[in-house]
Amino acid sequence: MSAVRPLSGITVLDFSRVLAGPMATQVLAELGADVIKVERPGAGDESRAMQPVLPSGESAYYFAFNRGKRSVVLDLKSERGRRVARDLAATADVLVENFLPGAMDRLGLGYPALSAVNPGLVYVSCTGFGQQGPYADRRGYDTVFQALSGLMALTGHPGSPPAKAGVPVADLTSGLWIAIAALTGLVGRVGAGRGSHVDLAMMDVQVSLLALAAARLFALDEDPDRTGTEHPGRVPSAAFECADGGWLHVSCSDQHWLPLCAALGLDELADDPELARNAGRLAQRGRVMAALTSALAARPRAESAAALRAAGVPAGEVNSVREALADENTAARGMVDHFRHPVAGTFPALRTPLRMAEPGGEFTPAPVGVPPRLGADTDAVLRERLGLGDDEIEALRAEGAIG
Repeated sequence: MSAVRPLSGITVLDFSRVLAGPMATQVLAELGADVIKVERPGAGDESRAMQPVLPSGESAYYFAFNRGKRSVVLDLKSERGRRVARDLAATADVLVENFLPGAMDRLGLGYPALSAVNPGLVYVSCTGFGQQGPYADRRGYDTVFQALSGLMALTGHPGSPPAKAGVPVADLTSGLWIAIAALTGLVGRVGAGRGSHVDLAMMDVQVSLLALAAARLFALDEDPDRTGTEHPGRVPSAAFECADGGWLHVSCSDQHWLPLCAALGLDELADDPELARNAGRLAQRGRVMAALTSALAARPRAESAAALRAAGVPAGEVNSVREALADENTAARGMVDHFRHPVAGTFPALRTPLRMAEPGGEFTPAPVGVPPRLGADTDAVLRERLGLGDDEIEALRAEGAIG
């Protein structure tokens, strides 16, 4: 199996920390880019200390978003450290940072300064609220963006308090958009002949996710509320508890309605012409949901899931994380792999999901990288990228400019 490396030859200088930025640069790294992660002396990226921490002292949180990178320790509080950072930026194709607006400019590492020496640089700034606007100087975390964007108000069951999503969706979706921004900038510079500065706000990303909820507001002047697992515009589409306590999610369009009724023995519903179309089922949501709830509560989950899938009705077991990772399809697709870390040893990892076809037609996944130890690559990167000799590197280390 050959390695999938479509971004080979692209250099990414990564000043980002914690989740959104590191997630994006990990994707770029596992697709072949040389990602140089710039970390502060001593502690490095603060996620190196975040739970869960392994017996070796390494953080599984850090492992999840920093595979395949090289770690360079620079003290950006020192002039020599900043000079090294500028010299590295002059050799890079992409720079990713998630400081508050103006912070990189004050370090002499903002886009105007760096693009003057590297006109082709694609510079991606990811902040909570953007480079401009009334909230630009505000700090925020994933759950703050979920709250402000309306996502939290939409999550949970009717009559229950608002809830956050089960994963840090604001960080994760922002990470995807950082990767999109970097790739868009690289493609754009081919035609423009120069790089660009991209302003990406995590709050904007979350607001963009409201597309369907906003459509209801725009079309119906309806401010959507929490609906649990039910779909506001499709009936049935919900999770149902089965006889053995397991939950099964069923989602049904018009073409699935009669097969659904046949599989569950719902002859009365099948014979009602008013329920043949989704609009009629929406109007009688309570009746339809009550009948399905009763029918599915009388059978074990596996029996109902098998019957519905045999009838062509979309249905999926509500899995725990352990069940999802052990699922036969997850295994067959190779989504859970592993890497060998020099301190922590062999450790599982979730693959970057993109697969590319080889000349023979086989789809090959991107290889799983190894997370770097703090500063492990400082000397090698300075030699390779800047041509520094051992004496120069030791002088920088003696000054405290590098770690």
